[in-house]
Amino acid sequence: MEPKPGAALTGAMVVLTLTAGMVEAVSFIVLGPVFTAVQTGNLLFLGFAIAGEGGFSPAASSASLGGFAVGAVLGVRLESGLDSRGRPWFPVALGAEAALLGLAGVVAWGIDRVGAPLSGRHYAVTALVAVAMGMRNVTTMRARVPDLPTTVATRAMTAFLGSTPLAVDTRIPSGARSQGRRSASVGAMFAGGLLGAWMLHEEVRPAVVLLAVAGGVLAVGVGYGGGRGVPEPG
Repeated sequence: MEPKPGAALTGAMVVLTLTAGMVEAVSFIVLGPVFTAVQTGNLLFLGFAIAGEGGFSPAASSASLGGFAVGAVLGVRLESGLDSRGRPWFPVALGAEAALLGLAGVVAWGIDRVGAPLSGRHYAVTALVAVAMGMRNVTTMRARVPDLPTTVATRAMTAFLGSTPLAVDTRIPSGARSQGRRSASVGAMFAGGLLGAWMLHEEVRPAVVLLAVAGGVLAVGVGYGGGRGVPEPG
């Protein structure tokens, strides 16, 4: 059963984008540097690491890439299976993602400071978070909300700039609704990264940040049902 387009789904995607920024703050600052949602970065980090430059960890990048691949496969199987039976897959997928992030938070409890040498625990947390983000990417691709992929902001930023008086491209949809989604995508990603980094700077345990993200994703999944079908304002 497809999630209904509208204000509820758009709002859910904005909140999920914010949580992705928080996740990447933990991933980059504590677990690597490595990314768990933006796999383009990991492909580059792995290449740098193999070349022996930049001080990047090939193990961390590999754990993230492998976890992401597993999560994407699991996400497709879970969501397509539910969809084929006519069941709502969107909140279930977010519940599964929240469970994985919560487990990652529990495993990360022994990581109590930024800059600690990478260990097996770091790699395990990286892999778990990457599994969750692999599922997340399947979820957002299936939800098909324009300009809100939740894990990257580059395309939204490009489309936003391409629909301004500075550079009008007729092939890029324009209008207040589209521009609003694009600005929300970019702003939420920035705010999530800022919030996650601020929490770590204030010596909040990385595990607590991950558990907070898990709670946020779970709240979106639970709360989405009550807001389904609300029309998006024009």
